[in-house]
Amino acid sequence: MTPSEYIKNVLRTEPKKYFFGTTNNITPRIEHAVFGIVTESGELMSQIKRAKIYGTKIDKINLIEELGDCMWYYGLLCDELGISFEEVWEKNIAKLQARFPEKYKKSDALKRNLKKERKILEK
Repeated sequence: MTPSEYIKNVLRTEPKKYFFGTTNNITPRIEHAVFGIVTESGELMSQIKRAKIYGTKIDKINLIEELGDCMWYYGLLCDELGISFEEVWEKNIAKLQARFPEKYKKSDALKRNLKKERKILEK
């Protein structure tokens, strides 16, 4: 495949309509929070990559800093969505209890009941 053929195939599978400029309930604060979470998560991952690939030691202080930055953005997102950290935590644990009734089992992880999990999250 040539670069030109590849680009032709990219354009074939590109969505023909984008929704930039329309809100779709995506406020600037939601965008800011999600962009920040992704950016800060990348900085956390970079630490792990350097340790795994280059053999560097983990910088615990930096991990705490980046985790704190992630939490800041999670706080912003929670506020914009009108939900508390506690509510997020409770919904997350309820979903995981439905997925893993006793304890973590690989078989349960592989056969998730997404409809059941969604109902729990909607409560």
